[in-house]
Amino acid sequence: MYLWEKPDWPAFTWDETSLSRLLACVSREQGRLLGKMEALGFDLRSEAYLRTLTEDVVKSSEIEGERLDPEQVRSSIARRLGMDIGGLVPADRDVEGVVEMMLDATGNYALPLTEERLFAWHALLFPTGRSGMTRIRVGQWRDDSDGPMQVVSGPMGREKVHYRAPPADRIPDEMARFLRWFERPGDRDPLLVAGLAHLWFVTIHPFGDGNGRIARAIADMALARSEKTGQRFYSMSAQIRKEHKAYYDTLEWTQKGELDVTRWQDWFLNCLFRAIEGAQETLSTVLQKARFWERFAREPLNERQIKVLNLLLDGFEGKLTTSKWAKIAKCSQDTAYRDILDLIERGALRKDSGGGRSTSYSLVME
Repeated sequence: MYLWEKPDWPAFTWDETSLSRLLACVSREQGRLLGKMEALGFDLRSEAYLRTLTEDVVKSSEIEGERLDPEQVRSSIARRLGMDIGGLVPADRDVEGVVEMMLDATGNYALPLTEERLFAWHALLFPTGRSGMTRIRVGQWRDDSDGPMQVVSGPMGREKVHYRAPPADRIPDEMARFLRWFERPGDRDPLLVAGLAHLWFVTIHPFGDGNGRIARAIADMALARSEKTGQRFYSMSAQIRKEHKAYYDTLEWTQKGELDVTRWQDWFLNCLFRAIEGAQETLSTVLQKARFWERFAREPLNERQIKVLNLLLDGFEGKLTTSKWAKIAKCSQDTAYRDILDLIERGALRKDSGGGRSTSYSLVME
């Protein structure tokens, strides 16, 4: 029997005593991180938010096997937030849709979560009305016209069923009950509300596709409510992506178990703790970038140099060569070489070991 088949469904329980120490630890680290970010100042805080949200959108889609272009995601977020970051690129419709959903879930966290809002999110995820080559019901609950909703893996003919969701005719009532609870969860700790909301929604599995991404958006919305800020400085989706096997194993075990979901809540809180720890890397990168630009605040750089340096500071993949500079900055190789030599003289770049056509350059960070 699955959770939803239990007689007492959805009367979830958990052992608060066994979770209390972990819950206090996560709450403390959550508050500490928010305090550090508040001390950064507006510009650096916005940069950290942009980095975190970009990673969140990219990694949430990766969990479902969909790869989005990080530069498109970053540009889409920056445009919507009114941030002047330079080097913006056009974004595809699917990228714009995921970004809009995430910004609505976290930026408008105080607004009620309704059926209509969920339908709008679903439509944003599937702007063409298709999931891959398959046409799906967009902005509507699933209808099970192709059979029961199941999560399966393995080759055709030897599929393994990991989970079977409630039948479609139960979804309207199930979702109405879930949404009532989400808006009035009682005196439960907000972090436990986030964990349960994720589990409960993905167990109902109300859509033909996109349930995982929407479940994570709902959890992020609950976390934003717990922090009373729409700015995200850690990414649960990025951490879940790193721990995706444990995520699916814990989810499957829970959905086939009892209504005592202590194991799930324990995993969710530990994952959240590690996500908050990972935000220290974002904080370090933002501060390092700020110190780099402080060195050149009084030395004007041209637009090409600013654009390429920002790409390097944001984690440019591969080695920077003259030809790559010319391609990125849309200039001749001679111009690219002059730009690079100027930055070497200023102490912003250094020439890597090696030479000839393979000559590459790296940032000089102090």
